[in-house]
Amino acid sequence: MSIASLYVDRQVADLPETRRICSRLGMPAAYVENAEQLYADLAAAEDPVGSGKKRLFLTRNKGAFLKECPGTRHYTCCGYRILHIGSYCIMDCSYCILQAYFHPPLLQYYVNHEELFRELERCFGARGIQRIGTGEFTDSLIWEPWTELSRTLAMRFARQDRAVLELKTKTANIDGLLDLAHRQKTILAWSLNTERVIHSEERGTASLGARLRAAARSAEAGFPVAFHFDPVLIYEGGEAEYRQVVDRLFDAVAAERIVWISLGAFRFMPDLKAVIRKRFPGSTIIYGEFIAGLDGKARYFKPLRMQALRSLAQAIRRRSPTTCVYLCMEDDEVWRHALDVTPAERGGLARMLDEAAVKHCGLQAEAGGR
Repeated sequence: MSIASLYVDRQVADLPETRRICSRLGMPAAYVENAEQLYADLAAAEDPVGSGKKRLFLTRNKGAFLKECPGTRHYTCCGYRILHIGSYCIMDCSYCILQAYFHPPLLQYYVNHEELFRELERCFGARGIQRIGTGEFTDSLIWEPWTELSRTLAMRFARQDRAVLELKTKTANIDGLLDLAHRQKTILAWSLNTERVIHSEERGTASLGARLRAAARSAEAGFPVAFHFDPVLIYEGGEAEYRQVVDRLFDAVAAERIVWISLGAFRFMPDLKAVIRKRFPGSTIIYGEFIAGLDGKARYFKPLRMQALRSLAQAIRRRSPTTCVYLCMEDDEVWRHALDVTPAERGGLARMLDEAAVKHCGLQAEAGGR
């Protein structure tokens, strides 16, 4: 991680996590009384999105740490819960929604961990299975070079049997986790794409080979693993290239170690189009055949995305007929075409994933009991 500027909210200056991070970074910090000026300076930068990736702001999460996944009623959602540890990312993917989601974009990390762990303990006492992840508003493992939060979280989750933690990443930052007695309560998960997409659209991320090697090492250390093909991009030769990635995945990791694999076709908020044009002038991903979805996002014309998702799902089924495969934010028609089933026929998507977590992670709560 390359941080050019470190800012600290003066209200959290004396918290243990703040002191640890400042010590590890070994760079001078600017103490901030009011973040508005920080935001204003960033907004005035020539490239606020790029600049925000190099400015780290240590502050307090003033809201809830645990949030419901921001899905939409128009498409099937999985019932995932987000552990909001921070926001934004040091990597630079052309399609990343965070470029248009945060105004201004700024790398923020929340250091009031006592409150975080109090919320988690209450969650562990709740009925039913809890599937929780830290990778919705950030990458789960970008913080590892100078924090031990993922390690601490994994140890906390290992003490209970009703919740599973998913750490989703495009990095290979797993060295600090492999020695843990994790009791299979932490899933290490990788976002995957084709070599072509990674090279052209995912700046600063680990290579496909590095991600798969990290997944293999994690599986060897007993961790359940998962994979997310999202976004699936449609381009000439793409179906064959995605099938090659599937083969490399199963060559690297035994199917019985995989908890689930998700598939999601590229979709984007209207505001993101202008950002991509400006920051990634060589990218062509926004010039496909798109229509406005029910959620207001631009989506591939339905027959195109049904074909792309079906091709990828069939490649996975050929290598592992029993692995849990699901679609992210799609309706029943797309499910039927791509996977030959609708979520309702399996008791609902949440139940499907709960059952996979029970099978691979040793959870004791009743599946579907949320």
